[in-house]
Amino acid sequence: MSEPHVSPDELLARHREVLPDWLALYYERPIELVRGRGTTVWDSEDNEYLDMFGGIVTTISGHAVEAIVDALRAQADQIAHTSTLYLIEPMVRLAERLVELAPTAKPAKAFFVGSGTEAVEAALLMATSARRSNQVIALRNSYHGRSFTAVSVTGNRSWGSTSLSPLNVSYALAPYCYRCPLKLSYPGCGVACADDVRNVIETTTSGDVAAMIAEPIQGVGGFITPPREYFAKVKAILDDYDIPLILDEVQTGFGRTGEAFWGSQAYDVTPDLITCAKGLGNGMSIGAVVGRRDMIDSITANSISTFGGNPLATTVALANLDYLEDEGLQGNAERVGKLLREGLDDLRDRHEIVGDVRGKGLMVGVELVVDAETKTPNPGAAAEVMEGCRRRGVLVGKGGMHGSVLRLAPPLTLTEDEARHAVQVLDEAITDAEEVGEPR
Repeated sequence: MSEPHVSPDELLARHREVLPDWLALYYERPIELVRGRGTTVWDSEDNEYLDMFGGIVTTISGHAVEAIVDALRAQADQIAHTSTLYLIEPMVRLAERLVELAPTAKPAKAFFVGSGTEAVEAALLMATSARRSNQVIALRNSYHGRSFTAVSVTGNRSWGSTSLSPLNVSYALAPYCYRCPLKLSYPGCGVACADDVRNVIETTTSGDVAAMIAEPIQGVGGFITPPREYFAKVKAILDDYDIPLILDEVQTGFGRTGEAFWGSQAYDVTPDLITCAKGLGNGMSIGAVVGRRDMIDSITANSISTFGGNPLATTVALANLDYLEDEGLQGNAERVGKLLREGLDDLRDRHEIVGDVRGKGLMVGVELVVDAETKTPNPGAAAEVMEGCRRRGVLVGKGGMHGSVLRLAPPLTLTEDEARHAVQVLDEAITDAEEVGEPR
């Protein structure tokens, strides 16, 4: 028998009693989301919100999509779990689909897990096994997950819970144009940050590197969007040393960036492996590694996956991919994303504390600063804007090294009117934050 619903305040007190102190919660008075439909969600006090963050870049097709819910219900009515010790027909079909869709080297295979963190973990295990090396190159300001190995390739101190690592990791410069570590300006810089990868290989490794891992757009890092030439230059350097490239598509996959189905496709590179999750299941817990058959088959020890590829998750993922394709959601992300970006660019031009707007499709970051000249990060303003948006019925995310970047990643079903409304609400919330003054 289920318990009667409790107030957010009571639930928060119980949450703090039994869950870790480091488990972050948004807002001064955290909310519980209990219902959703399309791009709209409701909290336990029946307040309605436009969801502009999609459960951390996850609810890609929208909440409670009828076709996806029907597929879940039908599969649950048959069997929910078996494990990879048995044949699983929807897992095989999903693997076939992803192998066909993936922009990786061919022939390819797929392996399923329960999350993006696990996908990164598996990809690194495959690369280190195939190469017989524990050396990995990652990017500064990156984020790849919460596990021991994933944290060790995360180049963002605010997420680095330990300095210990099973890998020997070297960090290259991030392609962060707004805060270029080389103090250069694009395009005159010649994308010099990419050249740093060669220097890292030659000075901090013994040469036999297992792989380089990078996000096409750095998600938690603040939607840092590299110049279009960046990954082609990096891949050419890696090829000189026969080093595989792993692209972490956990946040950028499945049409999120609008211009391509995978974020990496905009950079004209062929990665050796990709990791994906989040948008694959539209909220169902599933992740995958897709890529070169020889690397995925390099695991020689006994291995299974208890939950990865289970009938429920793979059935939902297949229905979700059908919905994304049938409804043309990648095209909608590109079209509505351009309108959203135009509105946000206008806010940057009119508001002193809006330092930068970046991203692709419906994956857009708004970096807040104290002033445009110094570019000093303004996490206080970001917190104020988030609260102001919530009060006005819009949910946005936050990220960046200093917690000063607003992250917008709504379902790809977002309409033009909803995009305009989100911009209007952000305009009002930013105006309020400017009146507050210096960051708290």
